[in-house]
Amino acid sequence: MLIKKEIVSANFSGTYKVIMIRYSMLLPAEIESKTLIPALRAILAKNLAENHNVREDEISKMLGVTQAAISNYIRGTRGDPELIKKLSAEKQVSEMINEIAIDLSSDMAYSPSSLSKFIGLCNYIKTSLLICDIHHNLESDIDEAICKECENMLLKGPGSVY
Repeated sequence: MLIKKEIVSANFSGTYKVIMIRYSMLLPAEIESKTLIPALRAILAKNLAENHNVREDEISKMLGVTQAAISNYIRGTRGDPELIKKLSAEKQVSEMINEIAIDLSSDMAYSPSSLSKFIGLCNYIKTSLLICDIHHNLESDIDEAICKECENMLLKGPGSVY
């Protein structure tokens, strides 16, 4: 998604002028890796600890992160709290997280089935356009034409080409 950034300069008289217009692009995959996945891990870690009595060190091995990261996820000091709240309130997301937690707690390891379900969860968040809400919370000045084009690609699903 292209984002228009204006670099503004102020002079001593207090007037401002635009000195450069730059476009940057934040891809859905970047939003997913930097914001979405940490939030989903936080929800999943908390679910495993509270509902399935899985220890933090076991959760860390399952999710491939450190025990300290799991501790922070569970305490709510890692992952975007507003995003975690929003995702937890989504019925479909909550059901999918519960399924993954049940798989992980029964196998005590990440299995092909739980991996597939986690990927499915991420794909659901993209194709349902929940990822667009996340992006709009991160960036307020997204070009609407670019936004629509990205939405069209997300609706086509994974593996689609323009």
